[in-house]
Amino acid sequence: MAVHIQQAIEVGKYIVSQRLKGRKKYALTLMLEPLFRCNLACSGCGKIQHPVEILKQNLTPEECFAAAEECGAPVVAIPGGEPLLHPQIDKIVRGLVERRKFVYLCTNGILLEKSLDKFEPSPYFAFSVHLDGLREHHDKCVDRKGVFDIAVKAIKAAKARGFRVTTNTTVFEGTDPKEIQAFFDFLTELGVDGMMISPGYSYEWAPDQDHFLKREQTRALFREIMAPYKAGKKNWNFNHNPLFLDFLTGEKDYECTPWGMPSYSVLGWQKPCYLLNEGHYKTYRELLEETDWSQYGRGSGNPKCQDCMVHCGYEPTAAADAMEPQNMMRALGSVLSLSR
Repeated sequence: MAVHIQQAIEVGKYIVSQRLKGRKKYALTLMLEPLFRCNLACSGCGKIQHPVEILKQNLTPEECFAAAEECGAPVVAIPGGEPLLHPQIDKIVRGLVERRKFVYLCTNGILLEKSLDKFEPSPYFAFSVHLDGLREHHDKCVDRKGVFDIAVKAIKAAKARGFRVTTNTTVFEGTDPKEIQAFFDFLTELGVDGMMISPGYSYEWAPDQDHFLKREQTRALFREIMAPYKAGKKNWNFNHNPLFLDFLTGEKDYECTPWGMPSYSVLGWQKPCYLLNEGHYKTYRELLEETDWSQYGRGSGNPKCQDCMVHCGYEPTAAADAMEPQNMMRALGSVLSLSR
């Protein structure tokens, strides 16, 4: 099973409750960035390009809890930076779990094994380990040899201690479909509790601007990657709504709903989404009410949005679509590992 059944039920109930209240814009997942510091300098990430005075800052646990309560999202992803560098990350996770949030702590794995004693296994908590491919490819992506082996060893240790562990993988231009298929086979044998995949987006501050996918490239590449899975020849365990996977392969065409995965950091609520640096608001309400959402998404004509197919913009759309009567059985099938 990929998405935990308890999480699927709670998220479904939450979507229904928002609809009954007449709300068209609501958060499903809070992208909570308690710091921007990292112990890697990945070529496809622009987070550590912030000024030194920003990189030194941390969100307090109280600020994290307030953000989670303000936006109301049932799921909280904790990226960064590297969250395990935060001196109070254990308190942050514990407080969010106590608030019955489903927490995914995103980590590159370097500090994971030595940090396991700080956390307790829970159906509300999972580690999400960044792995972009097998050893040679992943170490090239993070620009440091040996990181793949450290992360895999940490995953094994976390699983042995009873933790849920998922992986997150960014697919860039030039990815060999057969290599990524072999990578999915490897993760399946490793016994991870779900794999998350997303095409890369061209962060303005990312050092490498040459390997981000265009929309039609994305669809063609993911059709090739996913062909054995769609044909029933592979039983890969994805931590995704199957409708989002349909979107990646071009079987579904969605519009972006960026308010569904808002980002909160030491700078505030990022406008308009996790991927674009266009300012910040102090409150989630300001983000919802003062952002001109008509200026974003593919339908807006905004050139920055034309090739984006990243999960933070489109998984909320797919989640809402999964609650339509014609899609409910397929979405439920994915929870029970029956869906393609």
